[in-house]
Amino acid sequence: MLAGCRSGPQPGQGRMALPPVPVSIGSAVRQAVPIQVRAVGNVEPYSSVQIKAQVSGPLLSVKFTEGTNVSRGDLLFEIDPRPFREALRQADAAVAKDEAQQRVAEANLARSRVQLKNAQQEARRFEQLSKEGISTRMQEDQIRTAAEVAEQTLKSDEAALEGIRAALEADRSAVEQAKLNLSYCEIRSPISGRAGNVLLHAGNLVKANADNPLVVINQVSPIFVSFGVPERYLSSISQQHFRRKLAVDVSPEKESADPRRGTLSVIDNTVDLATGTIRLKAVFENRQNRLWPGQFVNAVLTMDTKDATVIPAEAVQAGQQGSFVYLVKPDQTVEPRPVTVGQVFAGKVIIEQGLAPGDTIVTDGQSRLFRGARIITAAANSKAN
Repeated sequence: MLAGCRSGPQPGQGRMALPPVPVSIGSAVRQAVPIQVRAVGNVEPYSSVQIKAQVSGPLLSVKFTEGTNVSRGDLLFEIDPRPFREALRQADAAVAKDEAQQRVAEANLARSRVQLKNAQQEARRFEQLSKEGISTRMQEDQIRTAAEVAEQTLKSDEAALEGIRAALEADRSAVEQAKLNLSYCEIRSPISGRAGNVLLHAGNLVKANADNPLVVINQVSPIFVSFGVPERYLSSISQQHFRRKLAVDVSPEKESADPRRGTLSVIDNTVDLATGTIRLKAVFENRQNRLWPGQFVNAVLTMDTKDATVIPAEAVQAGQQGSFVYLVKPDQTVEPRPVTVGQVFAGKVIIEQGLAPGDTIVTDGQSRLFRGARIITAAANSKAN
């Protein structure tokens, strides 16, 4: 006799036959079933950005409502821009001054080149006159010295012009930096997502790159679900993931009848030595915002399908020696049959041992059954009444 089942009176032992027990029945069938791995997952934002100021100053206004969706490029915060406008004007003035000095230096350089050219021509003329014995030695030395002075003046003017050009480039760079700082006074959203709580309100002094952000924006459509599975599944998951996209179904508590479907997108590159699990990530469109960052969900990864014997999950009973079902015999009596149960899916359970396709089992009304009990189906019982 199977432990956990009532023996009850055997046929022929009682003075009065017991009436048949009304039950519901079902059949064991052979069908393709999914090979699945179940785990508890955690919802993570697809991307998360901490919004911080890049310049310091008084916070003038907050341009969005906390807890609402924002789009990429939307204005979020405005910092007082007046000091940065003034810095830009000063930088522009420095550039204008440098440009004026550059024009003067270029004019001086042009004049020095003309003077050098004239001095060199005069030196060559007196050199010829000296050969003819017409000019004196003193005159020749004076003309040569004047040419050397003109050459040195030209080099000095060239160096001065290069210095002015370098200063001009530095001031132009300062203008670009001033423009950049001025643009930082308007803080815009770098992504589309959901804004959290505003952590600093208008009127406060904002510090550049402060420790705490002004607000955190999470991208929730699409969204990630992260979960861990035992490392023994790693080889199978990797092979199947290489061949095709693997489906992942998740459902929060109390919503298991309406799971969200996504696809496996990330297999971590390291097995966690502490837990012996590998972290996986699945991506979901989440257009209706059914999944929320930080939420715990039940995750089911479907790797493949196989043919197996399945029965309704409610047919399986728990006994002292394990799981069993009530098998319906041809004479409409029942006997408990030990079974080896596999995974459960969609209200059905895989029977690895104990039943064959076509076997009839009791799916409801087991509490009144015992070995040899006679049954009547609920449909037949209603007709008899």
